[in-house]
Amino acid sequence: MTVYLVGAGPGDPGLLTVRGAGLLGSADVVVHDRLIGRELLDLAPASASVIDVGKVPGQPIRQHDINRLLVEQGRTGRLVVRLKGGDPFVFGRGGEEAEALAAAGVRFEVVPGVTSAFAAPAAAGIPVTHRGVSASVTVVTGHAGTPQEPGGVPGAADWAALAVTGGTLVVLMGMAHRGAIAEALLAAGRSAGTPVAVVHWGTTDRQRVVRTSLAGLAAVDLPAPATIVIGPVAALDVHVRGTAPTGAP
Repeated sequence: MTVYLVGAGPGDPGLLTVRGAGLLGSADVVVHDRLIGRELLDLAPASASVIDVGKVPGQPIRQHDINRLLVEQGRTGRLVVRLKGGDPFVFGRGGEEAEALAAAGVRFEVVPGVTSAFAAPAAAGIPVTHRGVSASVTVVTGHAGTPQEPGGVPGAADWAALAVTGGTLVVLMGMAHRGAIAEALLAAGRSAGTPVAVVHWGTTDRQRVVRTSLAGLAAVDLPAPATIVIGPVAALDVHVRGTAPTGAP
């Protein structure tokens, strides 16, 4: 059989793809992340083995162990669904899992999903590109922080370069380092008044949105998961009632 690396989407169960839903309904084994919509597990047959490999802060599960598990399950001949939040290849380490399966000679297929990088802002009324406002969007992980801050690691994003790139900047997994990220962008010349929106649990019934400025980002008190949108589009609020710029306090 095959290991399917399936994108679960940004949180709303209705945003799972038809292909993903069909595979879940036929799965013998489901290996899932922590941040998926739990209702999605109801799509799996009652007989399916469901394995939680979600990474909890302070209680990490090593990616190497997940890779080994997928290889082991893939060799059983059963239909294995690796259910990953968002899209498997957008900061989901799906590439690493695909490489491990390929190296072991286990067949796999990637089933793309809707990434929260675009879906969460959309659910908050924010188009990441908008004619006359932003002609480009850059998606970056904030998990590594900045090289200069305590806890920052080599390989962190080049925030100085991103500050002058223009367009929209979408930061995933950045709340723990939001203050340092804002400081780095400001130091590189990004305006303190740049609009910012933070979308917590976007697309779900737990969604919360805080709009502020780059200078105020550090003070935003929302837990993960959250998507940070930086740039002029973060001042837009495009809903049924129309486009209403909200500004940034």
